[in-house]
Amino acid sequence: MTIVIVKKGDSLWGIAKMNKVDPSRIVEVNGLESTALVPGLALYIPDDKVVNRTYLIKNGDTLSEIARRFGTSIAAIMKANPGLVASSLKVDTEILIPSPYKNQLITLGFAFPTSGGVVFKTLEENGDKLSYLAIVAYSFTKEGYAFVDGDDLPLIAKCEQTGVTPLLMIRNFQDGDFDADLAGEVLTSSIYRGNLINSMLNIVREKGYGGVSMDIEFIPPARRSDYVLFLKELKEGLNELILHVNVHAKTSDNPDNRIVGGHDYRGIGEVADLVAVMTIDFGYPTGPPEPISPLWWMVEVLRYALTNIPAYKLQSAFPMYGYDWIVPSNETKALSAQNAQNLAIATGSEISFDTSAASPTYSYRKENLDHVVWFEDIRSISAKYEVIDSYELIGATYWQIGLEFPQNWAYMEQNIIIIK
Repeated sequence: MTIVIVKKGDSLWGIAKMNKVDPSRIVEVNGLESTALVPGLALYIPDDKVVNRTYLIKNGDTLSEIARRFGTSIAAIMKANPGLVASSLKVDTEILIPSPYKNQLITLGFAFPTSGGVVFKTLEENGDKLSYLAIVAYSFTKEGYAFVDGDDLPLIAKCEQTGVTPLLMIRNFQDGDFDADLAGEVLTSSIYRGNLINSMLNIVREKGYGGVSMDIEFIPPARRSDYVLFLKELKEGLNELILHVNVHAKTSDNPDNRIVGGHDYRGIGEVADLVAVMTIDFGYPTGPPEPISPLWWMVEVLRYALTNIPAYKLQSAFPMYGYDWIVPSNETKALSAQNAQNLAIATGSEISFDTSAASPTYSYRKENLDHVVWFEDIRSISAKYEVIDSYELIGATYWQIGLEFPQNWAYMEQNIIIIK
């Protein structure tokens, strides 16, 4: 894998010639709308170079055992890690490992009901890179009856055609936002919990879903044990079908916090087949301009999650988007990673890279208004894959596949094996 950071004066043709690749291939892989470039732009150049795996040294590890596990040699590991002392390996030290073995992941994309467009195109071109697709189409009444918002059948059929297992995704969504009171009312009542479970199971069986993806947010803290009980009962009904649960990102339990307190990591981790921590929206709409998913924060969240949820169940959420803030009002517009990149080119904005956050950003001025954009690119997304490799997580989720991010799919094609 080669990542080229555009410098002032660089041209697409010059970069293509230097890397012995057709310019049209660079345009395609990076989702460019023209041959124009700006300084700081990160271009992904697929090639045959082996990407180093990342590994955190554990107590009792030896280089010979690590080399055997990754199909490499002690000499190769030592060469990739200058200064590493084989006789004195320090626990939690991250090392690079040249390995012929690709990382194997369980992946899940999210999508809204559709019968075409970018979502269908993504499934047609990249369905081999997704284990599951959570179809964001369901909410429920205050009595616990699930209902569909939109026609999910075309997308279920497309999943079957492209070899992706569809999951029914249900949210406590009402009047355009997550409703804590709706979740609280249903979880409080054993009758309403039963209604929700039975109605979901009926839909799953009727439409051929492979399981359920739960996204119940802002659960009242007093209902956290009720939510775990609900998940246990739901899993019993699903039996061999998948129970996937999305949880708020946090770095400590905070059981009384009105936002994250309702998610009991340990209880949920014991019940669910897969748990996805929403390591996204650190920088959020109407808030101050900040990275969407800074690497340092992602690591803190995952380190805490792993004290409660086993790595073989744990996924980290990856954003497929960026935010464009108008400052100082912080009015915010979401845009795909590809569109954020191309907006920088269109506005002639130089892109900088925050190394601590591992996130690209730029600013521009339009109609006498100052804008700040944070987004994701091949540098930020590959750093995230290295983190989940280091911590040996089972996989990643992508919000959402209706947002174009060709660099991500190209990286996966070259470096990841998907568990179906």
